[in-house]
Amino acid sequence: MKSKIVKIFVVIFILAFLGIVAYNIFENINGTNLADESIILANNANLANKETIGNETKEEKQVTDSHIKISVIGDIMCHNTQYVDAYDNETKTYDFSYVFEDVQEVTGDADIFMGNLETTFAGAEKGYSNYPHFNTPEQLAVDLKEMGIDILTTANNHCMDTGYSGLESTLNYLDDAKIEHTGTNRSEEEQNKILVKEVNGIKIAFLSFTYGTNGISIPSDKSYAVNLMNEDFVLSQIDLAKKENPDLIFASVHWGIEYQNTQNENQEKWADFLIKNGVSVIFGSHPHVLQPMEYRKVESENGETRVGFVIYSLGNFMSGQTQKNTCTSIILNLTITKKGDTSEIFVDDVSYVPIYTYKGTGEKKYKIVNISKAIKNYENETDRTMGQNNYILFKEEVARLRKLLEI
Repeated sequence: MKSKIVKIFVVIFILAFLGIVAYNIFENINGTNLADESIILANNANLANKETIGNETKEEKQVTDSHIKISVIGDIMCHNTQYVDAYDNETKTYDFSYVFEDVQEVTGDADIFMGNLETTFAGAEKGYSNYPHFNTPEQLAVDLKEMGIDILTTANNHCMDTGYSGLESTLNYLDDAKIEHTGTNRSEEEQNKILVKEVNGIKIAFLSFTYGTNGISIPSDKSYAVNLMNEDFVLSQIDLAKKENPDLIFASVHWGIEYQNTQNENQEKWADFLIKNGVSVIFGSHPHVLQPMEYRKVESENGETRVGFVIYSLGNFMSGQTQKNTCTSIILNLTITKKGDTSEIFVDDVSYVPIYTYKGTGEKKYKIVNISKAIKNYENETDRTMGQNNYILFKEEVARLRKLLEI
């Protein structure tokens, strides 16, 4: 009997001991989880959303990513056929707004919309002119702003077409139209003031360079007028941009060979130089036709691998050119994402809208066509005004672009 009682006490003791051990293990496990969670909240304290309820403070970890959409177009030119088409004999004024009607719906939702202005606004007193020295009615600046343009790059081979006074006048008209600009300058101070835009907490610095000015000399006392592609100067501009502490640096570069559908070694060399030194996104212009785009990897001096997005040429957005492939282009859309938990930033999505500069008959015949929309309308029989030949052309162009722009 006594032995049975002893055995019972032993069993009870063992069970109690095991219960205490189990309880401590359970508490330790939960304690570790709570500690880990506290560390996470502490490390992300700046991201915690605090809300006071009565006398208590409620903390919620709300880490969200930031996004912005950048839309980019290629060369904006204006030949005499275009500004004659835009002239109104009754009012004696110019109106280019009809040219953009078909693409307005796909340009209005960008956070930043930019393009390359490849003409000058020197004023009517200088006489409006065509290639080789462009001077365009300044109403185009107003209509581009109405279309949605925020930024125009101005460093290109036609920026000096009407001399320094024309360059200065161009920037004045862009200011009047409330379009920001980079690439040409009215002073050394303006050249050294980097264009920076911040949207949704994402800060971008914009640079613009050109290989030359078609042999037109820049006044010796105004060497600041045009951002030319010289390695030392480009580095100095990148350094100025870095001082603004941007998340990304964009560079618009006027380079390459006209009417070539692929980039050359010089473009690739410059792309590597820009990416290696801190540029993340490069928009090319000058060839007047589309060229490929890619994510390009470059090893920096310290052995770090940097990746940049490059489109070697955006082609023409608006022109009167008729050479092969000069009428087809794109509106390029980039989604930039900034991670809320790490502040890591990258090009999250790349897409484009195929467009075509269509020349019809009669008055107001120039129109930039949304190719995808035109194909759909033809197939749905809602609009067949451009005819079967253009329908076939547009289908062929879409197939060509898919192959050319594949990344």
